[in-house]
Amino acid sequence: MALIDIARYAVAAVLLGLLTWASVSDIKDRKIPNTCVLAVLGLFVVSAAIERGSTLVSALEAGGIAFAVTFALYYFNVIGAGDCKLFAAVALFAGLNGMLLFTLATVFAGGGIAAVSLATRPRRALVMYTLKGKGDFGRGIPYGVAIAIGGVVTVWAQLQHYPMPSFTSL
Repeated sequence: MALIDIARYAVAAVLLGLLTWASVSDIKDRKIPNTCVLAVLGLFVVSAAIERGSTLVSALEAGGIAFAVTFALYYFNVIGAGDCKLFAAVALFAGLNGMLLFTLATVFAGGGIAAVSLATRPRRALVMYTLKGKGDFGRGIPYGVAIAIGGVVTVWAQLQHYPMPSFTSL
C-alpha cells in the first residue's frame, strides 16, 4: 500500500472518531460541539494537503452549497445550528462528486432513525399524528448521527473507489 493511501485511511479513521464524538454528543445533549466541527475543518485542511489541493475547488463548492442549503433549513427551524455546521464541514470531504451520495445516505439514515424512534414510542407517534405534527414533542431526532453515517458511507465509498452517483445521472 502506498504512503498516500495510508495517509488517506488515517484521515478517514480520525474523521470517524470525530463523527462518533459528534454523534454521542448529539444523542446525549442534543448539541454538536463547535470544537468538534472545527476539528473536522482542521482535518479537512490536512486532507487537502495530502491530496495536494487537487480536490480543493470541488470540496469548497460542495461545502458552500451544503452550508447555504442547511442554513436555510436552520433559518426555518427544520434542523439545528450544529447539524448545519457539521453537514457543511463533512460535505468538504464529499466534494461535488460525492455530494449526492452524502446527501442521500444522510437522508436515509435520518429517516431510519426517525422510524425507529416512532416505532419504539408508539404513544408519541399517535399524539404526533393526532395533533398533525403541531406541538412540542420533546427532544426530536439527533440528526448529527445521520450526518455522521452519511459522512462515513461517503468517505468509505471514495476510499474504495466505488462509482459515485451524480446529479447529472438523474
